[in-house]
Amino acid sequence: MKFAPLLRASLLVSAVALIPATTAGLAAVDARAGPQFGRLLSVYQLVKSQYVEQVDDDKLVNGAIDGMLAALDPHSTYLEGATLTRLTTMIDGNYSGLGLSVEMDDGAVHVVSPMRGSPAEAAGVKAGDYITHLDGKLIYGGDLDDAVAQMRGEAGSKIRLTIFRAGRDQPFDLTVTRGVISLEPVTSKLEKDVGVISVNEFSRDVGVNVNKAIADLKRQSGGKLSGLVLDLRSNPGGALDEAVALSDLFLTKGDIVSQRGRNAQDNEFYKAESVFPGDAAMGLPLIVLIDAGSASASEIVAGALQDQHRAVIMGERSFGKGSVQSLFELDKEHAVKLTTARYFTPSGRSVQEGGVEPDIRVPQLSDPDAQRRNQMAMRESDLRRHLVNEVSIDDKKLEADRQTDPRFKMTADEVKAKGIKDFQLYYAMETLRRTGGVALAAKGK
Repeated sequence: MKFAPLLRASLLVSAVALIPATTAGLAAVDARAGPQFGRLLSVYQLVKSQYVEQVDDDKLVNGAIDGMLAALDPHSTYLEGATLTRLTTMIDGNYSGLGLSVEMDDGAVHVVSPMRGSPAEAAGVKAGDYITHLDGKLIYGGDLDDAVAQMRGEAGSKIRLTIFRAGRDQPFDLTVTRGVISLEPVTSKLEKDVGVISVNEFSRDVGVNVNKAIADLKRQSGGKLSGLVLDLRSNPGGALDEAVALSDLFLTKGDIVSQRGRNAQDNEFYKAESVFPGDAAMGLPLIVLIDAGSASASEIVAGALQDQHRAVIMGERSFGKGSVQSLFELDKEHAVKLTTARYFTPSGRSVQEGGVEPDIRVPQLSDPDAQRRNQMAMRESDLRRHLVNEVSIDDKKLEADRQTDPRFKMTADEVKAKGIKDFQLYYAMETLRRTGGVALAAKGK
């Protein structure tokens, strides 16, 4: 059965195909797991007969399912009712709220990334923040779905978030005005002779829209582009097919990514030239920007272009989510998001835990909190019960990019005084102009 795998690090997902769960093989499972199911039934009957209060059957069954999936990994989960409705709303692309991609981290609501141009970003919410209270009400230890429901609301209404941020001694409050979130997955701009294309998430038609953006930038520059910057920072992922399409835009041959599951029928190999013929950028020098908020589909693109020596990867180590989630519809009201495969870059490496290492590490000097936040940044390797990489990863290597880089000594105030609002983007554009593509291509190889 063909379907679109889900590649994202958070609850808020997009471009997903729902597929019905099959009952094939359940009889064999029952036979093998008879004693275990008997123990589960015994606990159920014990609770029903002996618990201090009468307990609803739905609560017990849903709790058992939640516990079963939570024991697997951080990304497998049970979806029902309002959660499933919000998922389809995200797929459609418009809703009222804050514009946050969040996940539950050991009882705390952790911000994977604020969407670009969202009310949350405008109010100052940043990737890596923890939300502890909503309008003064403690949400730590609660349900992620309940927290998301509270953050949604009518456009124009306000909500007060209490934020814990690494590097700050005390929590602080931010008031955010909810807005209509119209997802704009691709934006572009011409900065003198450099084209900048930002991909905010991998929803439908990302490949097509980036292709149009490249053509528009060429036209605006009069055909005199020095290079392109593909900005995948704070992009938590999305659809695998769109990650393949985006990679294919710049590649003319070879592998893009492979997907390997438990069953042979789940294995897939995606190659260049399968979606778009030729290199849409016609060999223009390309820099891909990533950071700790770049996950899943973003890492597929960065890994493919890095392994194929088509781009130089710049910024900070990515999130490290190298697994594929598929959504199985049980009925109209219930579904299971289940980890079904791992993915691998063209060279056969998995980014699980370790992420994509940039070719040129560049800190975000324009953010005064960046260094301290990076030291405490939450990545896949920090999540409880995360899948372990099949190849042993040196923990010291994972911690290396949390340290201060001695090559970059300017303070945020000094960067601001030079009129630089986004140091990583500035550095990427200046690298393209300075090298003219010659040294850059050599660095990529």
